[in-house]
Amino acid sequence: MTAPLIFLALIVLTGVFLVGIYNRLVRYRNRYKNAFSQIDVQLKRRYDLIPNLVDTAKAYLKHERETLEAVTQARNQAVSAAGLAAAHPGAATVMAGLATAEGALSSALGRLFALAESYPDLKANQTMSQLMEELTSTENRVSFARQAFNDSVMEYNTAREVFPNSILAGMFDFQPAVLFEIANPAEKEGVRVRF
Repeated sequence: MTAPLIFLALIVLTGVFLVGIYNRLVRYRNRYKNAFSQIDVQLKRRYDLIPNLVDTAKAYLKHERETLEAVTQARNQAVSAAGLAAAHPGAATVMAGLATAEGALSSALGRLFALAESYPDLKANQTMSQLMEELTSTENRVSFARQAFNDSVMEYNTAREVFPNSILAGMFDFQPAVLFEIANPAEKEGVRVRF
């Protein structure tokens, strides 16, 4: 009579242990998805500021239409990439596309800011100064949100790769998540705002 009870207790303990592993993996996956949603909020704020910035600069940069169009196009591509990433945070191809789009946007904004340096009236414009200040603040928020996301992804990936979690992760299709990294070293510097 004791042997069947011990066997039943072992089965129940094993089941509780496996459920605990599964729930921990779900918790870590949800944590990195939430962390990406924080990036998404800050990127939306950034994307919303850019049209205002371009509109303010248009009056002063009448002969620089190509630069303004490049910023607008890069912003639209980044918005599209961010939408895909929000639907599938951590997916390798989606995160690579977002990193590329964000790099192109940062580069286009950098060209706009460098160009604006040669227009003293634009540099003195109050609206432009406020937008630049907000954009700088948003860039910092994006950086902090990206760091939190990458920390959550690392925690999730570690939890899914250690033994015995790796067995359950494979059985229940817990895919590895990808960090949000910028591939081009020049793009890692972010947008420099100087007015």
